[in-house]
Amino acid sequence: MIGVEVVVVLALIVFNGVLALSELAVVSARRARLQVLAEAGNAGAKAALSLAADPGRFLSTVQIGITLVGILAGAFSGASMTDRFGDYLETFGFSMRVADGIAFGLVVASITYLSLIVGELVPKQIALRNPEAIAVAVARPMAMLATIASPIVYLLNISSKAGLWLLGQRATPETGITDEEIKLLIAEATRTGVVEPEEREMISGVMRLGDRPVRAIMTPRHDIDWIDLDADPAEIRRRVRESGHTMLLAGRGTIDEVTGVLRVRDLLDAYLDGSEIDPRGLVQPVPAVPDSTDALDAIRILKHASTRLAIVVDEHGTVEGVVTTADFLEAIAGDFAEAHTDERPRATRREDGTWLIDGQFAVDELAETLHLQLPEDRDYHTAAGFILALLRRMPEEGSVVGWEGWRFEVLDMDGRRVDKILAKRREG
Repeated sequence: MIGVEVVVVLALIVFNGVLALSELAVVSARRARLQVLAEAGNAGAKAALSLAADPGRFLSTVQIGITLVGILAGAFSGASMTDRFGDYLETFGFSMRVADGIAFGLVVASITYLSLIVGELVPKQIALRNPEAIAVAVARPMAMLATIASPIVYLLNISSKAGLWLLGQRATPETGITDEEIKLLIAEATRTGVVEPEEREMISGVMRLGDRPVRAIMTPRHDIDWIDLDADPAEIRRRVRESGHTMLLAGRGTIDEVTGVLRVRDLLDAYLDGSEIDPRGLVQPVPAVPDSTDALDAIRILKHASTRLAIVVDEHGTVEGVVTTADFLEAIAGDFAEAHTDERPRATRREDGTWLIDGQFAVDELAETLHLQLPEDRDYHTAAGFILALLRRMPEEGSVVGWEGWRFEVLDMDGRRVDKILAKRREG
């Protein structure tokens, strides 16, 4: 009966859709989410991870099923259904040849349409909308199907590997996640409300911190407040009062002869006790880190230090700056208002679309703000260093240089230091 044949063909198309849905769901499912479900005891997630770990075996199983469905659907539609439908059309006065031609065309068009919609497009769109849940649901039946078809699957798997070998694809490609993929995932999570914008900023700060040396976040030498232990007590008191910092480097004659750090609290305690004050006796040792040290390594050093400050030195032992725990916190979370310090170097967008950039603004944050692609072998870490690298000479006020569709103009110099930069998008 034609009704039975129609039901069989429709069932085959639906089964093809299940195979297509399963294939895309398992391939698209995020391994991290499946791993979480598997660790919670979800058997379907464990089966999905097993299928994803051996894609050749899984894809061969799917392809066997799709091929068989195509053959069976063609056999039913091409023979029985076309003949029966042709006979039906002959009752309306069509000749046998015309009736068979119309029947064949209508059957093929109908089967093709249903195969595309029900057997491919709709299942794949469903799989893309929630790949993990669907992968968990279909993994165990697909694993059972793979076991039943294992002899043919083994043959197809070996044959596909041989074909890849002949094409030069002899190594399994790495499937590690890149920084760009993580950023895109976080951006999508922020857009959908899963991650707050402030959380996104902090995550970006942590990722930038992992790529920075300590000199990229330190307070540079010319901004350091320090005291000379060889100065008279009145001068030391004046320096402490004017600084406003809770800790000050202490040196002998020059900042490069640092002996440690002096905590203002210790001085205050001594004054309140009324005891005779010798600042040199209150100096505490301070760790020194090379300027090329990774920021994360510097954090580990500060964790084991008695102070929350370390000096940053170059290869010659010259003090280049200092880094504190507050510097790391600001690199991650952004600015914290303090009465005794200026704002952290930043880039500010103006009403006309241009950007006013502090010369000490971190160049990786500048690249993220303006969507710039910086050279990987760069040896500078600030916007000022970026301008110097582009100009290849000492800039002056009004110096202009371009990069990736942006025009950078030096607005202000502080001695030999680039203080303010204006960035404007070039038209055209």
